[in-house]
Amino acid sequence: MEFRNTGGSPARSGTVTFATHIIGALGVDWATITSSQPLPAPIGAGSARSKTYTVCVESWRVPLGMRVETQDVSAVWE
Repeated sequence: MEFRNTGGSPARSGTVTFATHIIGALGVDWATITSSQPLPAPIGAGSARSKTYTVCVESWRVPLGMRVETQDVSAVWE
């Protein structure tokens, strides 16, 4: 993911939160599991940084025939 700081001062820290949905075979959204990780800080004013994250869900939450999709991502800068 790429994080871009469009503000006038550096972002010194923050958190990115992922909402991973567990989808049934018929397309029903059975559950949403959230997980958080630190942002790749510091990010200077007007610059960008990239980071790759691995999002994990316990296998018992995803029975055979179901799938996972990370549909929502939010970030909080500090």
